[in-house]
Amino acid sequence: MEHILLPKVENVRLVDRLSPRRSSVGTLYLTGTHTIFVQNESEIRTETWVLHSLVCSVQKQALTASGYPLLIHSKNFQILHFLIPVEKDCHDVFASLLRLSQPEQYEELYCFSYNPNIDKEERQHQWDLLDLKAEYSRMGIPNSLWKLSPVNREYKVSDTYPAELYVPKSASPPVIIGSSKFRSRGRFPTLAYYCKENHATICRSSQPLSGFSARCVEDEQMLEAIVRSNPHSDFMYVVDTRPKLNAMANRAAGKGYENEDNYYNIKFQFIGIENIHVMRNSQQKMLGVSELRSPAMSDFLEGLESSGWLRHIKAVLDAGIFIAKAVAEEGISVLVHCSDGWDRTAQVCSVASVLLDPYYRTLKGLMVLIERDWLSFGHKFSHRYNHLNEDPKEISPVIDQFLECVWQLMEQFPCAFEFNEKFLITIHNHIYSCQYGNFIGNSQRERVELGLREKTHSLWVHLWKNQTGYTNPLYRPDHSQTQGVLRPITAPYCFKFWRSLYNRFDRGMHPRQSVTDYLMAIREETQQLEEQWTSHQENIDKMEKENGMSAQDQTATVNKAHVVWDPPCGNSLALANTPQDYTSGGFITSSPCQQRTPESSMFILPKDVTKISDIDLSNNSDQESGIADLSCRSPPSEDSTKDPDSDEANYLAA
Repeated sequence: MEHILLPKVENVRLVDRLSPRRSSVGTLYLTGTHTIFVQNESEIRTETWVLHSLVCSVQKQALTASGYPLLIHSKNFQILHFLIPVEKDCHDVFASLLRLSQPEQYEELYCFSYNPNIDKEERQHQWDLLDLKAEYSRMGIPNSLWKLSPVNREYKVSDTYPAELYVPKSASPPVIIGSSKFRSRGRFPTLAYYCKENHATICRSSQPLSGFSARCVEDEQMLEAIVRSNPHSDFMYVVDTRPKLNAMANRAAGKGYENEDNYYNIKFQFIGIENIHVMRNSQQKMLGVSELRSPAMSDFLEGLESSGWLRHIKAVLDAGIFIAKAVAEEGISVLVHCSDGWDRTAQVCSVASVLLDPYYRTLKGLMVLIERDWLSFGHKFSHRYNHLNEDPKEISPVIDQFLECVWQLMEQFPCAFEFNEKFLITIHNHIYSCQYGNFIGNSQRERVELGLREKTHSLWVHLWKNQTGYTNPLYRPDHSQTQGVLRPITAPYCFKFWRSLYNRFDRGMHPRQSVTDYLMAIREETQQLEEQWTSHQENIDKMEKENGMSAQDQTATVNKAHVVWDPPCGNSLALANTPQDYTSGGFITSSPCQQRTPESSMFILPKDVTKISDIDLSNNSDQESGIADLSCRSPPSEDSTKDPDSDEANYLAA
């Protein structure tokens, strides 16, 4: 609170970014954790909350006729434009926000003061939701080929690696330690993903300290041990995710990449993903385009192209596809590294895992993947996402790109993912918010030393408890395209601008009709109606027992009395959470609770009712209700109709 120069300012105007003429007047409050704007004019109290740890920049602008402008940019892409009537008040708010949004030590972060009224025991239990040992066990590790190594206990070999690492069974401690001394930051090759069907693996490390001619026998033996751990292949791929020019420049500094002449059992491959500085500049250019008030089509497309953002997303996705194909189709193990092995390496390994394993396309699976490939393997969260007031050159949207790669895959495979885009956006928001302790620090060792398990709360439990809102209604775990490896198309026309993330606070830019939101509403209402049906059935059974009536007598009584019970959303809609299931009655274009004629609503409930017949809701499209009538779509293509399990065929059949 000592950093707050002015806790309250009245008659502040909040300007709508897209429509400057639309604005609201209210009171601005500054607290230790939030800036709060309370609107005065509305009958219903309207509040806008901004977490200080989410503030990216604060700018004072030139005086206008309406007051002194203050512009706030947030890390979750929210932009707030305030007009403050008094210059001194504007300066005090500016100075306060500047300090509150730039904490200088971890203890100032919001997660250490956030208290959702949970006792100590329950908080400890929160952190046990995800278990990486159980995750490796799910993959079939340890086994006769791979073992858990104690070499990095207490983080003695590499302080940025996790304490528990899996290595080839034939790799001895001297070989591991020797290899670590030949790798940047001691990050020797270790297991990330294991395919138990063919024993192929994805391993990760940092770049070797090879320079122009140096070599290390232990490092060569380490890679040979990885090759031997896959009995179906006599060589492995080594993938350097950097552009070749960058890797060659590192050789002058005594680093570099593997020489195929020294490693006889490898095939080397450059990928060409740019470094963190290029990515940071690219995102800034892309955001500049997304923040344009009313851009012309040519300005928007040219700006998006010149930013190079989608080109970088494609590069990361292409690298993941290469690795997934090597593991799944060729049965060959892959070693991935960049410079230090905690940025591009994390991106590529996790994208490949999503493509390879359907488990990582579930809610819990994605949480486990982030915990394994990003948190445990030392991605520098606090440096990359500006948690503290440190070197701005360390900031880069590395995990933003991974989340966008997942979203691009969801757009191509809408039935393959258990979670929806809201799940990805929520994770993105809390990476920057510092509300939970999961993403604080730059390594597992730092998080242990900070005592985050004892002092903060876990995001994963929060997401798990609220999973209903993050579930994809189109998810089909038994779909032919959901099982096994995903094979996306990476042609340029397949990549989209993620408006729901970068413009999610610009309400006027979002479509007024959302099929996904409507399907989720149907699922919720269907569940409620099923519960009501169960309750009614129990009451009927109870009444039968009390009155001694037989099932036939009860049915006759119901018929005679014209008792009607109309479940407008029965079991037929309980299954209507995927495109293929809409074929029985046409796509739902009317309100799920719309009234029907008495003839259509007559429904008898005998005792042995176990299934509610399908209900045709294909008519009466309500355009003003926000529900799209998709009955006039173009005819399906020949290829899609040939494959009845394809996403396009399912969607068009609706």
